[in-house]
Amino acid sequence: MGERIYNFNAGPAALPLPVLEEIQAEFLDFKGSGMSITEVSHRSSTFDEVINDAADRVKRLLNAGEDYKVLFLQGGASLQFSMVPMNLLADGQVADYVDTGTWSTKAIKEVEILGKQARVAASSEDQDFNYIPKNIAFNRDAAYAHITSNNTIRGTQWQSFPDTGHVPLISDMSSDILGRTFDIAPFGLIYAGAQKNMGPSGVTLVIIRQDMLERVPGDLPTMLKYTTFADKNSMFNTPPCFAVYVLQLVMKWIEESVGGLANMEQLNRQKAALLYDYLDKSDFYNGTAAKEDRSIMNVTFLLKDSSLEGTFIAGALANGLVGLKGHRSVGGCRASIYNASTLEAVEALVSFMAEFERKHG
Repeated sequence: MGERIYNFNAGPAALPLPVLEEIQAEFLDFKGSGMSITEVSHRSSTFDEVINDAADRVKRLLNAGEDYKVLFLQGGASLQFSMVPMNLLADGQVADYVDTGTWSTKAIKEVEILGKQARVAASSEDQDFNYIPKNIAFNRDAAYAHITSNNTIRGTQWQSFPDTGHVPLISDMSSDILGRTFDIAPFGLIYAGAQKNMGPSGVTLVIIRQDMLERVPGDLPTMLKYTTFADKNSMFNTPPCFAVYVLQLVMKWIEESVGGLANMEQLNRQKAALLYDYLDKSDFYNGTAAKEDRSIMNVTFLLKDSSLEGTFIAGALANGLVGLKGHRSVGGCRASIYNASTLEAVEALVSFMAEFERKHG
C-alpha cells in the first residue's frame, strides 16, 4: 500500500484508518455471509443488525431519548433544505432562520421557492459572514428556528446554541455533528450529510423528535415525508447500504476507540488550538473568522501575500498535505480537521506552515 497522505479535504473527508482497515478486512466476506456488504440484501437480518446498531450508537453518543428517531436518507443536506419546510412549516406559519452564510443562505432560498415564509431573524452578512450573530430576538410564534451549526466555508461555528424558548431548534450539523458534546433537548430536528464527520457521501443522517413527526402533512410525495422513513426503519426503499455500514463503524470507533463524545471533543479542541495558536503568533498568515466564533472543524486563513497561495498549496501537497485550498467562493486556504483528522496531521501542517513562513516571510 502507498503511503497515506494527511487529508484536510472539506468533504468527502478523512476517515479513521482503523475503520478503513476494518472495511478492507471484511469487504469480500461480511460477517461470514460469503458476500460483500455491498451485495447483502437490505431486507436481511444481516443488514438489520447494521442499520439498527448504527442508529443505536448515534442515539447513545448524543444522549437522545426514546422520543427521537434516527433516519438514514439520501439527497444530502441540500435536500433537507426543502424537506424541513415541506414537512414542518404549515401554510400561514413563519419559520425563523439565522443566516451565517452559504449553506443557511441556500436553506432560506428553498423555503422561498416553496412559497413558504422564512424570516431572517439575524444575519452576519454585514461582515462577510465572518462571525455568528448574538442576542437574537426569535419570534415566539415561529414554527421552528433554523441554524447552521458550523460553516465550512467561513470557518465559523456556534460555540453555544441559542435559546429559542419553546420554539423547536433545527440545525444543519453536516460539518460538526459528533465533534463535540451538546444538549439535544432543544432540537426538534438535526440533519447532516455524512461525508465530513461520519462516513462516505451517500447517506444523510436525520434525527427527528416525535412531536415533529406529528406535524408531517399527508399530502406530500411519499419519498419526501419523514414519516415514510420513520415508519419503515429507513427502509421504505433500498437505503445506501454501504454508506450506512461505514457510518456504523465510525460510530463504533468514536464510542469504543476514542471513548465517547467528550473525548472526541477534547481531541478536536486540542487540534484546533494548535493550529489557531500558530496563526495568532504569525505575521505571515491571518485567520479569517472572528476569534470568539472560530470553528474547531474548519480553520480558514489567508496568506498576507496572496500571490504565494498557489505556491503554498502546491508545496503542501508535495509534503503530503492535501485539501488546503479554500472554497472557490471565497478563496484563501482552509484546513478541515474533522474527527478522523489526527493530531499528527495537524502537527505536520503547522510544521510545514512554519517552514514555508521561514522561506517566504
